[in-house]
Formats: sequence, C-alpha cells, structure tokens
Amino acid sequence: MNKQINIGIIGTGHLGQYHVKHFLGLPNVNLVGIYDVNPKQTDIIQKTYAVNSFTSMEKLVESCDALSIVTPTETHAQVAKKCIEIGKHVFIEKPITKDIKEAEMLVRLAQENNVLIQVGHIERLNPAILALKPFSVSPKFVEIQRLAPYTIRGTDVPVVLDLMIHDIDILLSIVDSSVSNIRATGVSILTDSVDIAHARLRFENGTVASMVSSRVAQDKVRKIKLFQKDFYATMDLLLGLTEVYQISDEIDPDLSSDTTAPFEYHGRKRIIAYEKPPVIQSDALRDELSNFVDSISGNAKPIVDGKAGRDALEVAIQIQDMIIQDIH
Repeated sequence: MNKQINIGIIGTGHLGQYHVKHFLGLPNVNLVGIYDVNPKQTDIIQKTYAVNSFTSMEKLVESCDALSIVTPTETHAQVAKKCIEIGKHVFIEKPITKDIKEAEMLVRLAQENNVLIQVGHIERLNPAILALKPFSVSPKFVEIQRLAPYTIRGTDVPVVLDLMIHDIDILLSIVDSSVSNIRATGVSILTDSVDIAHARLRFENGTVASMVSSRVAQDKVRKIKLFQKDFYATMDLLLGLTEVYQISDEIDPDLSSDTTAPFEYHGRKRIIAYEKPPVIQSDALRDELSNFVDSISGNAKPIVDGKAGRDALEVAIQIQDMIIQDIH
C-alpha cells in the first residue's frame, strides 16, 4: 500500500478551490491545508471544505511533501523556488513561469533537489486527445483553433500565454521534432494586451502548424485537425468528439470503421474508412492531480514535466515577442 502524501495548496482562487475539492477525494492524499494571500478567500474555502488554513506560507510548505501552486503566473517562480529548495515536489498551474529564465531556474533546482515539477497543461488529458492514442500519428499539417468570449479572468496575460499555450503544449507532444521557424501576428482589441493571435510554426521534420487563439469571439471553439498521408483526424475538445478518416487500398478486416466509402484516383481504387473512436469522459483536473500523486509515489511519470512546461513557454514567448514587434 502506498504511504499517504502530505499535500498543501497555495492559492485558493477560482481554480485553487477545485484543487482542494479533488485532493480531498484522492486516495493516499492527506490535504494538510491551504494558504492564500487573501485571508477572506482562505476563510471561505476553509469553511466550505472543512480544511486547515495557514496564515504563513512557509509553515504550510514545511508541513508538506508536495505543494500545488495555483497563484498568479508572476508569483509562480518565487513560490515554487521556496518549495523546491527545501525538497518539496510541486504542481504548478500553467504557464510554468512568466519567463524562460525563471522556468530554467526551477527545472535546474528540481534536478538538484531530486523533486518533481508537474505543470498544469490540462488539455493533455482532454478525452478527445486521449482517444487518438491508439492511432499512428505523424502529421504533416496541423490546424488549431481556440476561441473564447471575453471574460475578465486571464486578461492579466496576453492571449498567447492564456489560451494558445495549451495548444502549443499539445502540438509539441504530437510532433516529434524541434521547431525551426515561427511566424506570428496579432492584435489588441479589448485590453492593452494581445487579444487575438495567429502563429504558423514549421518543424525541422517539415511539419507545419497553424494556430489561432482569440478571446474576442461570440462562441467557444476548441478544435484540432491533423493531416498526414492516408490519414485525417479532427478533435473537438469542447464536445469531446474525435473523428478519424483512414485511406487504404482495401477494407482492413481489423479496422473498426463506422462507415467506408470507395473512390478512384488515377485508376486506382481506394477506400476511405471513417470511425469515431471511443471517447472516455473523465474529469481532466482530477486525473491530472492523480497523476501528480502517482508520480510522487513512483508509480507514474508527470504527464507534463518541468521541461515540457518550459518548452511550451519558450515557444509561446517567441510568438508573443514576434507579435509585439509586428504591432510596434
């Protein structure tokens, strides 16, 4: 039986309270307590979930094996550094830090202190993404849209670091190659920050990706399309729907296709097989935090470790810098 892991939560705002709820329900977790710079917020969460609250972040950190950091991005580095330096594992909500220098500092410190960093890129656990795992995916072109109506939450950072960074992380996990070229443009509409961004990435293996993120949209859209030789897939991350089209010379008896359609190209008869792979619904945040606990116990590895969080941030910042230069 795995021993209980003592976990604390730093930051109990909109997202932090969900961390409280899930850690309370996970096996092998003892939720030691919570800390927030706003004592009124701490009191609300303490009363709602009957958890211990700490008036000192340092005392909470000392009492735990691991910490979940759900504070504003600009404080991630300083809070995580305090935890890591005294040998505590950390879960950090995305983005890992506000700049690359901070991210590299945390990754280095974690290696030196033999502790884990996991970054909260929750979309890696979206059921529509997971449904693609049985397929051999090596896309030549990727098209991603992430659009959202305006809300005040998240506007403290540009849309690239708020929304697009999710898709950057997914893209880097799908394409097994390094980014060789980035082109980006964007515009500020409702805030002083960039509200709409478009980026085009080319990878060293020749894969090209086009990404659009906007927080000035009428409706929410979260779609990914993958194209490669004899294969096309589309994922709707909001609806939890994955559709796959595979092209072959004959019907594969092992192919669990929903429908097939014949076509002819240059005298060659071929088959398009369409299927909707099963999408298993689950709570992505619960699964993510459970993976963190399992990783600390040595039963798993972080789905998004500190290096992956750093890599996504590096691409996001390059895109953001390019847009700022373009605007000015």
